[in-house]
Amino acid sequence: MAYRLGVDVGGTFTDFLLMNEETGQTHTAKVPSTPQDQSIGVLNGVARVCDESGVNPADIKLVMHGTTVATNAVLTGKGATVGLVTTAGYEDTLQVARSFCPGGLGGWVSYVKKPLLAPLELTIGARERVGADGEVVEALDEAALRADLETLKARGGIEALTICFINAYINAEHERRAQVIAEEVFCDTPISISSDVVPEMQEYERTETTVVNSYVRPEVEQYVNNLQAALEQKMGEDTQLSILRSDGGLASARASAESPVNLLMSGPAGGVAGAIYFCSRAGYDDILTFDMGGTSTDVALIQNSRARVRRETFVGDVRVRAPSVDVRTVGAGGGSIAFVPELTKALRVGPESAGAVPGPACYMKGGVEPTVCDANVVLGYLPSDVQLGGAMEINRDASVAAVQKVADAMGIELMEAAEGIIKIVNEAMFGALRLVSVEQGYDPRDFALVGFGGAGPLHANALGILTDAWPVIVPPGPGVLCAYGDATTQVQDEAARTYITMASDLTDEQLRADLRELQLRAGESLVADGIPVEDHEIGYQADLRYAGQAFQITVDFTEQELTERGISLLTDQFDAEHEQLFTFKLGDGHEILMIRAVAKARAKAIAEMSLGTAGTTLDECKLHQSKFFFEGQWHEAGIYDRNKLHEGLVVAGPAIVSEMDSTTVVLPGYDARVDAVGNLLINPAA
Repeated sequence: MAYRLGVDVGGTFTDFLLMNEETGQTHTAKVPSTPQDQSIGVLNGVARVCDESGVNPADIKLVMHGTTVATNAVLTGKGATVGLVTTAGYEDTLQVARSFCPGGLGGWVSYVKKPLLAPLELTIGARERVGADGEVVEALDEAALRADLETLKARGGIEALTICFINAYINAEHERRAQVIAEEVFCDTPISISSDVVPEMQEYERTETTVVNSYVRPEVEQYVNNLQAALEQKMGEDTQLSILRSDGGLASARASAESPVNLLMSGPAGGVAGAIYFCSRAGYDDILTFDMGGTSTDVALIQNSRARVRRETFVGDVRVRAPSVDVRTVGAGGGSIAFVPELTKALRVGPESAGAVPGPACYMKGGVEPTVCDANVVLGYLPSDVQLGGAMEINRDASVAAVQKVADAMGIELMEAAEGIIKIVNEAMFGALRLVSVEQGYDPRDFALVGFGGAGPLHANALGILTDAWPVIVPPGPGVLCAYGDATTQVQDEAARTYITMASDLTDEQLRADLRELQLRAGESLVADGIPVEDHEIGYQADLRYAGQAFQITVDFTEQELTERGISLLTDQFDAEHEQLFTFKLGDGHEILMIRAVAKARAKAIAEMSLGTAGTTLDECKLHQSKFFFEGQWHEAGIYDRNKLHEGLVVAGPAIVSEMDSTTVVLPGYDARVDAVGNLLINPAA
């Protein structure tokens, strides 16, 4: 039998989902993350999931992996030493940037700019010039470039090189020639050129993006290659490793190593893909998602079973021109630490997290500070006899001792302090959900709310009350849903072209011809990874604005839609989106800035997962009786085994639904039922 494995590395746990492609049967596992070397946790988890499932590692042919290696390199400032080759006169492009000061300019602001990812002392200017129309104004001085590169190399320490010439997005001739010369001088040093990484106008964004690609490339390349080799040794040489891209698609190990800038938001994209996978099958196409892990919570809005994708990705203060799922992050996770400042005596939660090490106090791994997880344990939402990861015990006494610190600092009772911690973290997540809904012109009540991640189902019912978004959906295996998303998404790549054309001056035939050219370029990467053209699915995008605007909006469309409606398809979609965001539309003066083709590998059919045994009664699903604290009082609550629940059963709150990777709380006045797909649907009781 053929199996595929989804792997997601989080701040606290690394999650695994092993799926039988023929039967749909799944096996899950969680192991502690290993921040010092993520591959150690990955290999530990592979061994565990195979041991627990009895599956031979040699039967696993596909490994899909969401990783934060690139993200961490940027956040920690521990990327490669990058040399930069740019057009003479543009050496200060990164220094000048966009004159943007994070945090705003009001009041007393002190902003210390971080060091450039490609320092000025390692930047050289090449004598060359291409005009805005793509014509060569000044030929590349190859002799001078070679001499400057020799001098740059002699300085030593350069681990990656970036080449970014002005207007190379429209004519890459000089960049490609410079790359050949640089390869002769720098030999095995990885070289990134802007016309390959991001062939788009605006020199600062293009330079920054290409430099970031170089900055993270050596570490990502080493990680991917080492992991590929270790997996091949364990599973066989025919094992295929794919890495989740920021935009929710997969990239091959080869493509990931060459263009790691597309992996900066790899982790959060997996959960969104998993949520879409389950909710679309159940008929819920418009959803709000919140993925609550150990360190943070990621939220997103999905409309028509399609995640909103933005063309820029933000990691800390770094902004790159790379597509990513529009996910907003708030520092509210199961490991977020609660504290009471001496000055205000007002309870605060996060953003500091106990992380994987030392972790919450209840894990008994050295943590002593009160966390959200500990508050859940004290309140009984996370019973002390429920094991995380199938093997991790929870110590309630340790949680009580930790949360008591908050109670003593505020002069209140223990249970009041624990409930206060939970309410504060819920409000923080509610605020993030408003960012992707209300502030984008959407009413949360028009969406279903999907809670997942290791801690998400504990808070899902409460977030449903705050947002009034029903039903609240807890997908199967919520604690490993990111891994499920990794395992069920498709390999993809894209090709883009700067267009800068008024829609009124463009014919349908010309646009279709230009898109077909991009389609061939987008498919080249997939063909190089062994995916034949007949297995490609092609979609198109265009970035539009009203002439004179300083921003653009991306619209998606298919070739069939373009054939049926012509260019008006693009302008009508843009007008509708513009009105949604800004309450008005002009109706004319549309300018098309970019066009792109997105090639995806045709999805391989996967058998649906099986649910609990039909005919099992609710009493037979009950593990034992417990209780939890809600709104100032204790409530008797049954604990149910989710693996035994099946379609037709209704679990009335107060109740707790337990599974290997997560725990769902059903509050008083609400009930939960299982749908045909396996989702747990929570609604107000009739």
